[in-house]
Amino acid sequence: MKVSDFDYHLPEELIAKFPAEPRDSSRLLVLHRDTGKIEHRIFRDIVEYLTPGDVLVINDTKVIPARLFGRLETGGKVETLLVRQVKPGEWEVMARPSRKLKPGKKIIYDEELEGTVTGYSEEGKRFIKFTLKSNKDFMEKLSEIGHIPLPPYIEREETPEDREKYQTVFASKEGAVAAPTAGLHFTEELLKKISDMGVIIKNVTLHVGPGTFKPVKVENVEEHKMDYETYNVPEDTAEEINRAKEEDRRVIAVGTTVVRTLESAADETGKVKAGEGSTNLFIYPGYKFKVIDALITNFHLPRSTLIMLVSAFAGRERILNAYKEAVEKGYRFYSYGDAMFIV
Repeated sequence: MKVSDFDYHLPEELIAKFPAEPRDSSRLLVLHRDTGKIEHRIFRDIVEYLTPGDVLVINDTKVIPARLFGRLETGGKVETLLVRQVKPGEWEVMARPSRKLKPGKKIIYDEELEGTVTGYSEEGKRFIKFTLKSNKDFMEKLSEIGHIPLPPYIEREETPEDREKYQTVFASKEGAVAAPTAGLHFTEELLKKISDMGVIIKNVTLHVGPGTFKPVKVENVEEHKMDYETYNVPEDTAEEINRAKEEDRRVIAVGTTVVRTLESAADETGKVKAGEGSTNLFIYPGYKFKVIDALITNFHLPRSTLIMLVSAFAGRERILNAYKEAVEKGYRFYSYGDAMFIV
């Protein structure tokens, strides 16, 4: 299977630079994976496709202001992006210019926060030990001087509004460096309406890392390796999903991160196990889904692991045909773009 099999043409003007306002006014393409039928709706119309007893699973991870700007003691500028915490006070980071960041190098972020490079990680990443010269909590300091790491294709600097808009309304567990973007379309009011109609809403946590968006640089899909990301499935979520599967009720994933969490936490029979774990599960066509029955997702980059995942779920030809129609009808693409519901 070739990476080029998942390519498509996207006019640059269809890349969303800002989110829809209100959130649930974004467009919704409904794709029926059994027939290939496509419907064009507004996101808040999703209630018409939900049924009492459905289990809607959301990712409650919260994006942290993980982008930091500092300088070396010699004066050179440094940009770091936190990837994951490896131990208290120490993080794996992406950094530039990385060639100057050898072990022992010190980075000064401001008068209170410094970082020391402690070693090398995979693919040019670094480990940095942070030191605070105050009694502030690290996350508190991060909120003061850090920046929301908007995806590079948005091609603009962060605005104050992004701190709220690039965050789901149910975000609560700090740790992600990218938003689980399928969840951005929900409002508090829409979630209440969905709950009131008898849909059961449950949460998992997967802290989205930059590896989710890592370009596939190999020609053969099967040779690509995903980065590990940490997840947690609460006991009540696992119990409700397992009960739903036994009773032939649908499990609907809000986003590819939920898909990867549930499929990673399930055994071969499809029973989901509660608890913490880490996953580098790479889903592409040929994968046999064990848990999810429907998927809410955004429109993803060509040749990406995300378009491969949705192709595995709905079929490559059907996905590429849906993307072609979405382009023709002027849908907005990527993180701040419109949504697709695969039923």
